[in-house]
Amino acid sequence: MDWADELAASVEGPQVVNDSKTPSGTVHVGSLRGPVILDVIARALRARGTATSLLYGIDDLDPMDAQALLTPDAIEHEMGRPLAHVPDQAGDCHPSYARHHAQAFIDTFAGLGIHPDRYYWMSDVYASGVVDPFIRAALDRAEAVRAIYRRVANVQHPADWHPLQVVCESCARIGTTIVTRWDGERVFYECRPNLVSWAHGCGHSGWIPPFGGRAKLGWNLEWAAQWSIFGVTIEPSGKDLSTAGGSRDRADAIAREIFEREPPLNVAYEFLNIGGRKMSTSRGLGVAAHEIVRVVPPEQLRLLFLRPRPQTAIEFDPIGSDAIPRLFDEFDRLADATAGHPVRGELPAGYASVFRYSLLDPGADVAVIAAAFRPAFGHLALLRQIPGVDIDARIETEKGAPLTRLETATVRERTAAADAWLATFAPDKARIAVQRDRIPDEAGALEPDQCTWLGQLAAAALAAVSGPPASGDAWQALIFSTAAAAGLVPGRAFGALYLAFLGRPNGPRAGWLLASLESAFVLERLRVAAGEPVQESA
Repeated sequence: MDWADELAASVEGPQVVNDSKTPSGTVHVGSLRGPVILDVIARALRARGTATSLLYGIDDLDPMDAQALLTPDAIEHEMGRPLAHVPDQAGDCHPSYARHHAQAFIDTFAGLGIHPDRYYWMSDVYASGVVDPFIRAALDRAEAVRAIYRRVANVQHPADWHPLQVVCESCARIGTTIVTRWDGERVFYECRPNLVSWAHGCGHSGWIPPFGGRAKLGWNLEWAAQWSIFGVTIEPSGKDLSTAGGSRDRADAIAREIFEREPPLNVAYEFLNIGGRKMSTSRGLGVAAHEIVRVVPPEQLRLLFLRPRPQTAIEFDPIGSDAIPRLFDEFDRLADATAGHPVRGELPAGYASVFRYSLLDPGADVAVIAAAFRPAFGHLALLRQIPGVDIDARIETEKGAPLTRLETATVRERTAAADAWLATFAPDKARIAVQRDRIPDEAGALEPDQCTWLGQLAAAALAAVSGPPASGDAWQALIFSTAAAAGLVPGRAFGALYLAFLGRPNGPRAGWLLASLESAFVLERLRVAAGEPVQESA
């Protein structure tokens, strides 16, 4: 996390770090990247002794513009209304649609070690009157605002366009209104039927004072107003907002030229993609944040966002893949490297800081946590599918010493995560049913060279100085070495093991499969599959 430490070293004086979110629907896991980056910046600043406030806002006066989560009878009535004014579609558990979806997202923060000093809801901020001076300044200088849009973004607004949307007095929509006049105290607005494609205005028009929550600034102006209202000095923003001429450039210019303040430092960050496409709240593309936190523990989820630099896109598709087990493996690899153990593969720049900022507790003893024994996630997922396995006893045997309190908690956390993964996102190949009472009929498809190799694998395991392998890594290494010595390509070697133990041609990582079973059973099954004259155990 050298980038966060460098940023913290580059600023002076107290800092206010801020971000906000429009709760237009179920918030996907990709939306957590911003809050995690925000938290890391605040931690890096505080580690240097810099007084820091961490804020998070909900832009709930924005219009409802997504139909996906509305009931059919609500679409015609609710589209275009402020999100804060749309009833909760899930029942009466929250006072509004915005509160329902925003709270589900906010509820994930504490579990990820993210603790903003303040949450704010823009519907409340507008109602309080604190935005009124900025509305007045924007309306008084509407021509200057239009000039900024032309210069910065090449957006041509009509000469009578004013940077404000009014809540229509007739139909209560805000997304369908446009302001065309301002007399110093009131605005003239029209609720146009065809202003946008996703909602229909009622055609009403009239004069109204735009203060106290009756209207909202356009997004770029609202963003710049937030910076002044809350004294924001650092605000990360996504790639879509940070492009040349985009929302961030417009807001920066508005802050300087209309509201007369220097904009906060930007930390632009890339998207989290699923299947090569950006996750989208309004289009329902992605996995809900509140669902993923049930499967991926907080420290591994923090790592997902922190391992690459913010400007690097993240490809993450947990559905029907091994993306989640690989995330655990990477966490363990960084822990081992931080503890000074040799690891395979290239390490990210500042890997020790990446690991430290992935931890839930900013004051945790990094050395103790890095050195702790951690069972591989894939191994646990296998053990959970084998009847009669005492997980704690098995992991303690593999460690070769009693588990510490931290290690016991880790086993509990990972066991729960493995159960949730198997129930939700795991691919079929990760789900197993070892046929213990007899060798599967499908093993009859084994070819002679595969049978011979299975016998050689059993002999090699038995001949090892320390006995049969105890870990998935050790079994995996033995599988590869014996297959190479026998001239058997790895794919056919693995296929032979899957047929012998699972009765199918594929499955989870073979080394971890064998490590999850008793060594006596493994050796006996290998011999039976090889055609050796031994008595198979029940």
